Amino acid sequence: MLSTILAAHEGLGVSHRFPALTRTAERISALELGTLFLLGSGAAALSAFLNLSLGIPGHNVIRVVFPMVLGLALVPRQGAGSVMGLSGLASAAVFSFAGARGIGPGAMTSLALTGVVLDLALLGARNGRSVYLRLAAAGVAANMVAFLMRGGVKMFTGGKVGALPFEFWWPKAVITYPVCGAVAGLICAAVLFRVTAGGKPESNREAPA
Repeated sequence: MLSTILAAHEGLGVSHRFPALTRTAERISALELGTLFLLGSGAAALSAFLNLSLGIPGHNVIRVVFPMVLGLALVPRQGAGSVMGLSGLASAAVFSFAGARGIGPGAMTSLALTGVVLDLALLGARNGRSVYLRLAAAGVAANMVAFLMRGGVKMFTGGKVGALPFEFWWPKAVITYPVCGAVAGLICAAVLFRVTAGGKPESNREAPA
């Protein structure tokens, strides 16, 4: 079942910069699954305990996007983002129950949906250039969902967003959230993937005799 759902992704397989864990298109290994679970939990931990404090609404998207894109580079399989999203959401629930302040509605939404958004955006990607463009688009989409969730909660409750009242926060955030999402996606792409393909996917290479 997992082999069918988590099939090797050709576009990611030919464009990642670093050696991937995926060696066969037929079956996902325990090491690959463990890596995805670990990076999903890592994204939750960064959201809970790391505050970059740059003063730009939406900049914290990198805390979720980078670990998940790293997971896609190490385990280039379709649906890998969704596996990390589920792991991140489960870990975030534990952190939130333990009182971690960084896990608010926006962060929970990012953890739940970023992996799914990455998977959907990368459908049909066949080379590094399309991976770059689709990761940027995924960053925008994921961050805008977080913007709507965070802003919506604050608007209906009448609370502040961070240190700002909602009416001062949203005119700035509606611009910075998509920009930060696009920049985060492009940074992750530049670090972890090549623009030009480097050969056949590792998952399709024949094993040595």
